Amino acid sequence: MPAPDSSPRPRILTGDTPTGRMHLGHFVGSLENRLRLQDQYECYFLIANMHAFTTRAEKPGEIRESTFEILRDWLAVGMDPQRSTFVLQTEVPAIAELSWFFSMLIPFNRVLRNPTLKTEIESKNLGDQYPFGFPLYAVGQCADILAFRPELVPVGEDQVAHIEMCREVARRFNQVYAGVDPHTEDDDYPAAGAIWPIPKALIGRVGRLVGTDGKQKMSKSLGNAIYLSDSPKEVKKKVAQIFTGRQSLTEPGDTSNALFQYVRCFIRDEARVAELEDRYSRGDNIGDGHVKAEVADAINAMLEPIRARRAEYETPDGEARLTEIIRDGTRRANEIAEETLYLAKDKMGLGFGKRRLGL
Repeated sequence: MPAPDSSPRPRILTGDTPTGRMHLGHFVGSLENRLRLQDQYECYFLIANMHAFTTRAEKPGEIRESTFEILRDWLAVGMDPQRSTFVLQTEVPAIAELSWFFSMLIPFNRVLRNPTLKTEIESKNLGDQYPFGFPLYAVGQCADILAFRPELVPVGEDQVAHIEMCREVARRFNQVYAGVDPHTEDDDYPAAGAIWPIPKALIGRVGRLVGTDGKQKMSKSLGNAIYLSDSPKEVKKKVAQIFTGRQSLTEPGDTSNALFQYVRCFIRDEARVAELEDRYSRGDNIGDGHVKAEVADAINAMLEPIRARRAEYETPDGEARLTEIIRDGTRRANEIAEETLYLAKDKMGLGFGKRRLGL
């Protein structure tokens, strides 16, 4: 397989923790941006399988299968390993080493104040029984990003707090070890001798897609998700369940409800969207069922080629093909991450020579 284009371009790093199949919230929140930016940026897409162990350490087989599921979905939507680098977190040892160094630069109470971390503890009912590695993964996520020295990190709205912590760590390391003046503007860090640019979050077209319950963010754990791999019948069934609270065809409807978020996300004809909004808001003899049918048709039209591409990797030899993609990406990823680690260690007085990983 040809190596990704190596010409100098600004760099992107983003990724996903393997928790199973990906859904429409992932698509509009981040995957669309990845597709759009593949030819403009040098892209690194990371499967954070190490982070998956923070809550499922006793289920390694499930994590392995979820890793392949994520990769199938990436390929299905059109992410291209010949134009971008696919990275498996556990195959890049520099990430773990950087996590250790970064953990010395950020206070423990700052990590626990991360709102995304708090939300996960609540949504997963972890209480105070989570392992030590669970808060550590927030620091590890900084290492995931900074190992590749990106300028942009395409994420959903719920991940912005993690990116802000990453920015804090990058500033702190650059100030302590690279001698960058703390008053330096973020955009000026590279010119001031920094190892890392201060990365910026890039939010997707829809920062937070509501699930079919009409209330919570779309999530596998909440059972309100429409998956990229769902069949046409499953999509229609799930769209039909979207809650609006509206009672009749002639009752004026609230177009800020969950159903009309889907209308605006997935019906691409702007004139038709405007017509539906107008009629619904006036109670002009249009019911939720009619709108839901149009939404389901639009989603299925979008998913049809995605399902077809995914099927190519669900064959008997599919897992072997996916493994080869991982191995190819790992070789390129380790070149960059090892270079980053050496630059960091050299600034820390630990530069005793570059190492070479067996590939």
